[in-house]
Amino acid sequence: MNFNLPVLAPSILAADFTNLESDVKAALKGGANWIHCDIMDGHFVPNISFGPNVVKQLSKVAPDAFIDSHLMIENPDQYIDLFVEAGSELISVHYEVCNHLHRTVQKIKSHGIMAGVAINPATSLHNIEPVLGDIDMVVLMSVNPGFGGQSFIEDSYDRLRELSDIRESGEYGFLIQVDGGVNLKNITKVAKAGADILVAGSAVFSAKDISARVNELQEKLSA
Repeated sequence: MNFNLPVLAPSILAADFTNLESDVKAALKGGANWIHCDIMDGHFVPNISFGPNVVKQLSKVAPDAFIDSHLMIENPDQYIDLFVEAGSELISVHYEVCNHLHRTVQKIKSHGIMAGVAINPATSLHNIEPVLGDIDMVVLMSVNPGFGGQSFIEDSYDRLRELSDIRESGEYGFLIQVDGGVNLKNITKVAKAGADILVAGSAVFSAKDISARVNELQEKLSA
């Protein structure tokens, strides 16, 4: 699927789950066409969010949206098939939990969808260099994963620039996604530092007018 980069990816983790369909449709009305799903298991991260059933319902209410599932879970290989069946078009797994990362990436790609690898703020970028030629996206966590609404870690700008340099020097084709603490104040700076996909949860769904907020964030992306 082709996108005009950079892309805003609203995270439904911050949406009102009693009104999820309405919130998602409001984000789409504002111009979003990429929806980010944060899957948490209470083991790898200290929180539990939702599973493939919510992703499946999301794919029904937003059939034209690109659905990106970020698995912040242990043993992701056991659940990849379920998230593919639910409608995920990109699945990202964490470097920190994959003992055989190449195998996990190939399992995702065997379904004909995109594969991403996520890394926590304390994980060296060099740890994922062996798979950079095999993946479609790197998810650079700019908060410690587990909860929404956290503040952006300022060191993430340097990591983002470093990852951009690695991509350019190695002539890789992966996208760079930044996840955590992206808001109206920093979204332009994050994009200029090299981010292609910018995940925003609270900055989108805490707004009184979600559609207007999406439009405002996207205007700042193109500034």
